[in-house]
Amino acid sequence: MVTGGRCELANIDSVSMVCDLLDDIQPREDQTSRMDLIRFVKDRPGHDLRYAIDSSKLENELGWAPRESFESGLRKTIQWYLDNFQWVARVKSGDYRKWMAQQYHDE
Repeated sequence: MVTGGRCELANIDSVSMVCDLLDDIQPREDQTSRMDLIRFVKDRPGHDLRYAIDSSKLENELGWAPRESFESGLRKTIQWYLDNFQWVARVKSGDYRKWMAQQYHDE
């Protein structure tokens, strides 16, 4: 489960939300749902069924409150990745390491 900001979801519900948002933002050419891509496999040892974040201390001691719902934040995150596909390609190819070396090399 994913929780925090007063939202608790099972992992599969989070994945379903990603699929639904992608289908809404950028439908597939064949109009099939990305949910069809999900394949269930045998659980691995130590599989986490949920990830929990208790934000009550942030709320109580710092007056923090989430500005986004889980869904709206996820939608913005997905849109960022779609809008920045070149960045994603550089990460996938390993090219980002060259940039990191140029920016943070030891002198």
